[in-house]
Amino acid sequence: MYIIIAGGGKVGYYLAKELLEDGHEILVIEKDAKTALQIGTELGDGSVMRGMADEAATMERAGANRADLIIAVTGDDEDNLVISQVARLKFNVPRVIARVNNPKNEELFRRLGINITVSSTRFILSLIEQELPSKAFIPLVNLRTVGMEFIELHVLPDSQLVGKRLGDVTLPPGSTFSLIVRAQKPLIPTADTVVEVDDRLFGFTPVAQESDFKRVVS
Repeated sequence: MYIIIAGGGKVGYYLAKELLEDGHEILVIEKDAKTALQIGTELGDGSVMRGMADEAATMERAGANRADLIIAVTGDDEDNLVISQVARLKFNVPRVIARVNNPKNEELFRRLGINITVSSTRFILSLIEQELPSKAFIPLVNLRTVGMEFIELHVLPDSQLVGKRLGDVTLPPGSTFSLIVRAQKPLIPTADTVVEVDDRLFGFTPVAQESDFKRVVS
């Protein structure tokens, strides 16, 4: 694939390095002259172009009209948003991935049609939540292209699920449990599986049904 990476910081550099090693054609767009020079020295002059990735003229020079994927990983959410919009709306790039530094901006990206976002802050928060014994419902991955969310449920002593057969639990339409971790061992659930305290249930629920899902399993 031909992949354009907007932003030559550590994230952009290592992405480019790995993708080059996988045999893809890569171009990093970096506005800082010193950083661009360093990337060119380490990855090859043809792998970097100095310029403002949020400008259509720069994207045109970079060949965005033939790009299979554009990844916006600058340190500024506003820049990543503009880069993604230019890629989608002006050059009709089929796949766009944007880094979101502030999780509060994820909804804005979604509203503007940028469905694939990566938030390291959100990921770290999710890891922290998994370590909190009092945290019951933990969203793990949002599969925005299909409107589904992969979740983890830690069954606390006061949960209404304790002692129930999964077949007797009425989940919202489209929701399901696909794995239970009990005493650190995986268990494929069936309708006859009885939920126990400290079980960790993994499953899927439609994003639109998340509130109903929480109400049923809390």
